[in-house]
Amino acid sequence: MTSVSPPVPGALADRTPTLSGQEIIAHLVPPRQFESATLDSYRPDRDYPSQGAAVAAIRNFIAGWSTSKGGLFSRRKAPDTLPGVYLDGGFGVGKTHLLAALWHAAPGRKYFGTFIEYTALVGALGYAQTVQLLKGASLVCIDEFELDDPGDTRLMSRLLSDLVASGSRLAATSNTPPNALGEGRFAAQDFLREIDALAARFTIVRIDGLDYRRRDVEGHAIALSDEDFDSAIASATGVVTLDEFDAVLHKLSTVHPSRYVRLVEGTDAVGLRNVHPFANQTDALRFVAFVDRLYDAQVRVFATGTPLDQVFPAEMLAGGYRKKYLRAVSRLIALTSGAPE
Repeated sequence: MTSVSPPVPGALADRTPTLSGQEIIAHLVPPRQFESATLDSYRPDRDYPSQGAAVAAIRNFIAGWSTSKGGLFSRRKAPDTLPGVYLDGGFGVGKTHLLAALWHAAPGRKYFGTFIEYTALVGALGYAQTVQLLKGASLVCIDEFELDDPGDTRLMSRLLSDLVASGSRLAATSNTPPNALGEGRFAAQDFLREIDALAARFTIVRIDGLDYRRRDVEGHAIALSDEDFDSAIASATGVVTLDEFDAVLHKLSTVHPSRYVRLVEGTDAVGLRNVHPFANQTDALRFVAFVDRLYDAQVRVFATGTPLDQVFPAEMLAGGYRKKYLRAVSRLIALTSGAPE
């Protein structure tokens, strides 16, 4: 009997991902690991009562749909809820889980996407057509709301204002560093200031706590020796890719971040050789967006060289994109450890 050799890994650098406006629309659903997220499956940390309070706040927000069907002469009083809810807190406290649970509970036509996906949709279809497609949705969820690009932030504020006018309800999240006293409050204030036309329509739900990905995982990304790396790639199941770290960075520079989801689609594991710290912020930010898509798809990561939680230099971590880098570090620790979601 002849033995069958394992397939030779492909390379991310060889892929040419495309994504049309209609395909972006089709992707506006919760990531794979949150396909069955519910409020009952959320595991609040009892050391942080705000997590349990957040679940109660989301239940109250959901109740607004059932009471809104009571009609003009209904005796049922709708709960005192605003049409928008903003989940404010550190990464790893379950904001995306709660956002997905809310999406699953919402009736009718609804959308769930990252800030980048919505701005890319406007870029692909144009503003008027995007509004036409999304308006009237029961719920529009925006995960990872970005405040560092004034132009895109104002665009999103205008888009959400038009959607609220059509009867849509809104829910959003963004990240603040965990356990950073006061920083979460400032994040909420920044969010409200940047969407000033909508600020009065949002209820702020503060969620404190530790990064759940570190509860049962050693606090460092795993870097493999060359021998262990080759063995891991050879034994990995499913679709596996193998690239030099610099080749992936170059590829990311040629692809719009909205297409990173297609770049990793159908992939079970990626191998990165010769990882090294970032020399410029542009590469670092693209990589953060790439890590988000790897995490959404729960793609295992094998790497050699510098541990992936150490690729962001101290000066980057001290700068304005600190929140993004720390979120990526948290997710890279989980993806390289192979820990369950």
